[in-house]
Amino acid sequence: MLNIIWVSFFLCAFVFAAYQSLWLGRGEIWTQLVAATFASSKTAFSISLNLTGILCLWLGLLKIAQTSGLTELLAKALKPFFRKIMPEVPENSPAMGSIIMNMAANVLGLDNAATPMGLKAMEQLQELNPHKDRASNAQVLFMVINASAVTLIPITILMYRSELGASDPGAVFMPILFATSSSTLVGFIAVAWVQKLNIFNRVVLAYLGLFVAFITLVACYFNSLPEESRLSASADCGNFVLFAFIVTFICSGLIKKINVYETFIEGAKEGFEIAVRIIPYLVAMLVAIAVLRSSGVLDLVVSGFEKLFAAAGMDTGFVPALPTALMKPLSGSGARAMMIETMTNYGPDSFPAFVAAVVQGSTETTFYVLAVYFGAVKISKVGAALPCALLADLAGISAAVYFSYLFY
Repeated sequence: MLNIIWVSFFLCAFVFAAYQSLWLGRGEIWTQLVAATFASSKTAFSISLNLTGILCLWLGLLKIAQTSGLTELLAKALKPFFRKIMPEVPENSPAMGSIIMNMAANVLGLDNAATPMGLKAMEQLQELNPHKDRASNAQVLFMVINASAVTLIPITILMYRSELGASDPGAVFMPILFATSSSTLVGFIAVAWVQKLNIFNRVVLAYLGLFVAFITLVACYFNSLPEESRLSASADCGNFVLFAFIVTFICSGLIKKINVYETFIEGAKEGFEIAVRIIPYLVAMLVAIAVLRSSGVLDLVVSGFEKLFAAAGMDTGFVPALPTALMKPLSGSGARAMMIETMTNYGPDSFPAFVAAVVQGSTETTFYVLAVYFGAVKISKVGAALPCALLADLAGISAAVYFSYLFY
């Protein structure tokens, strides 16, 4: 999928540039395209290297959280809920433990731990699956929740906002929390409806009630604030929560009597490796998007959407962020590159950049999650997994736009 998208960007840019050169007499378009490729590749390299410090900080802190057992503690808290929504999975099955640990790691933003646990969980669920080529109910639910999982710490987005010069990177924290919560809730309800899950028992209602009540109370509080103070309030709350997480991670390490400093250093070492590893991917996508922008294709697409929404009587301030939304279900790296391009083109503190960041944090990359998780166990019939996940994507992206208007 990503291969097709990447190649199509260059081909579309070439065709549209050729049209402008031959029919409109704009021969300078080729110079602009070449200049864009060099400039964007240099920008991608600089961004990747400059992210090293922030990556080291958060990976070190997350290593403390993982080593101190915070992930296991969260897993224990989630266990009663998952026993009820996956009734066909035996309580003593190792799959149940892997599922809960995967979800706990996702919530804490431990991507490096979440993916291996998720693949292990899918393999263990496959052992319980009587139809090996068709996804079981538990596998469908697990995939959809993964594709729309709530992440309390959107580290990557905050890092890019910081690196690109946003005045307050944490300002998007609360909108992202609301948007990703909407995505997860819609995805779960969609699967529950398709599978006719009994979600009206005391355990499930208690978990969902607490989740919805928390989100509703926080949303009502921010909605009651004057419009001009919502953004600063979101930044204050977001930064407080982030620093509270840092202190909690460190204190959990002290309570467990681990060497907090050495554990931090061990995790931080991974930051440099990741920063170097993402350079080729970021260069590839930023260059492709840059030529698409320079050729005029991206502006043409945005202009088309702008006219469409304007004709419907809607405000079009969010439209420049739509490329990120359209790319998100298809490619995580592509959506991230679109977000960076929007920040670079419109400014990190602009409304389009704000919306793009919230959209980026609203949901996961559906087709990637589906391909990796189901591909690992050779499942070809995914059932309701894809439509339910895409519905969750739509809910998350729509919520991202709404809450961006509410907070910005």
